[in-house]
Amino acid sequence: MNSIVLGSPLISGIVATLIVLVVGDFASTFFYHVPQHVWGKLHLRTHHDRKRSYWDHAVLSRSPQVLLDGLLGALPYIAIAVLCTRLSVAGAAVGLVLGQLHVWWRHTSELGWKSPAWLVRIARLTGLVLPEDHNGHHVNPEIEFGDIFRFYDVPARSSIAWLRAISPRRRRAVALRVMRARNRRSATALRALKQRKSPTG
Repeated sequence: MNSIVLGSPLISGIVATLIVLVVGDFASTFFYHVPQHVWGKLHLRTHHDRKRSYWDHAVLSRSPQVLLDGLLGALPYIAIAVLCTRLSVAGAAVGLVLGQLHVWWRHTSELGWKSPAWLVRIARLTGLVLPEDHNGHHVNPEIEFGDIFRFYDVPARSSIAWLRAISPRRRRAVALRVMRARNRRSATALRALKQRKSPTG
């Protein structure tokens, strides 16, 4: 495959790898992960199932639902990798392999993994998700978004808040709560009025 970046196959491969990881993580976060947290049930039922080990359901499980969730989360990476084959087949393949290795690694907290201080410093500089970070997402599904890069966390949370605010289902739930609150206030006012009108004795 001919290189189109600075005439170097090595640079083309590195660029393709980075595109698969960075753009793939963006696409997976905003086109699968975020919508699943707003409207979906599959991801929440599998990835955030507190009854089972997340090492089991992220790495070992052969459950069709778990595998489907994993495949749907991986499809954006695969689509980006296919596009990147025009740049470098090897780089696209390396990006997918590194992404899969990161899936396994980020679920190792449950096995006792502790990131060394030097790795934490590098991860904070590069935005890399550590197993401890991803563990935070399993503990609280509302934080630590981004499969590979932490810099997608804040925009993902903002997107979720915005989508929930405009979601018809969410609006109906808010309208129902408002209606119930009005009914409670009306019932309380009616009881108070009846008590004032009733003869005391």
